[in-house]
Amino acid sequence: MSAPRQIPIVCPGHTRPLAELQFCQHATDGTFLMSACHDKSPMIRRGDTGDWIGSFVGHKGAVWSAKLDRQCNLAATASGDFSARLWDGITGACLTTWTHRHIVKTVEFSPGSTELATGGHEGVLRVFDLNRYKEDKAKTQVTVGGDSGKANITKLAWGSSADLENLVIASDSKGRVSAYDVRSMKEARSVSVEGGVMDMELNEDLGRLTVSAGKKVTVFNTKDFGTLKEFDMPISFAEEGGCSMDPSGKKFVAGGSDLWVRVFDYETGECLETNKGHHGPVRCVRFNPDGGQYATGSEDGTIRIWRS
Repeated sequence: MSAPRQIPIVCPGHTRPLAELQFCQHATDGTFLMSACHDKSPMIRRGDTGDWIGSFVGHKGAVWSAKLDRQCNLAATASGDFSARLWDGITGACLTTWTHRHIVKTVEFSPGSTELATGGHEGVLRVFDLNRYKEDKAKTQVTVGGDSGKANITKLAWGSSADLENLVIASDSKGRVSAYDVRSMKEARSVSVEGGVMDMELNEDLGRLTVSAGKKVTVFNTKDFGTLKEFDMPISFAEEGGCSMDPSGKKFVAGGSDLWVRVFDYETGECLETNKGHHGPVRCVRFNPDGGQYATGSEDGTIRIWRS
C-alpha cells in the first residue's frame, strides 16, 4: 500500500526545465541544494527549506550540470554555450570560463577540489588543474567510447575511496560506464548497460554506483563494477529522469517519463510510495545526505523537496 499523499516544499524561481540537482553538506553551515536549468541561471538554495540563496549569472545557453565542491567553496557549471565555468561558491563571481568545441553536459570536482573534470557532446573527458584555473587548456584529456566509437559523455563521478583512488568515472550515450586513471587517462575498467545512460550516482559509503538507462536502474559495486541489483522500471530514462539512493541503502527514488515520483525498496524492488505534484516529467532526483529528504526537478521548472 502506498504511503499517504505528501505535500512537498515547492521551490519556484526557474523558468525552464531542470537538468540536474546536487546536495552538498557543509561542516558548519548545513546543507545546500544546487540546481542546473535550461534557463541559463543555476541556483543555490538551503537544502532543508529550499530557500533561495543566489544565482550564478553569465551563461548564454542552457546549463546542464551544476556542482559545488565538497567544501561548498567553489561551484562549476556545464552549458550548451560550449563552455564550462568555475565560480566562487560564496560570492557567485565567475572565476574563469573554459571554452569547449561542443555542448558541455557534465562537470565533477576531484575529492580534494584541486581538479575539475568536464565532458559532453565532444566525447572528450577533460581534467583542468584548479591551481592554474585561468589557463584555458586542460591538464589532460581522453576521448571516451572505446571500441564502440566516440560517444557523448552524459555524467561524471569522482570518488575518494580505495576502490576508486585516482579514478574518474564517465557514463555515455552508448550505455558505457568507464573509469579512467587521471594520471594516465587510460581506461581502468568499464561496464555496459542497455540504452544511453541518463543518470549516474556514486555512493562511496555504500560501495555502489547507480545507473539509470533505458527502462532500468542498475546498481554496480565500486570495486570491479560487478552487478549488485537490476530493477525494471515503470518509466523510461530515454529523454529525462534519474535515480538516487537513500544514504542508508535501503531504498531509492526514481523519476522519469511521467509525472510520478516513486520510492522503491532496494532489496525487493517493490514500489513503496508514489508522489505526484509536478506538472511535467521528472528530469532529476537526489537524496539529501542526511536521508530525511529528497529533491526532484521537473520539466515544469520547479524543484520539489519531499520527506523521505
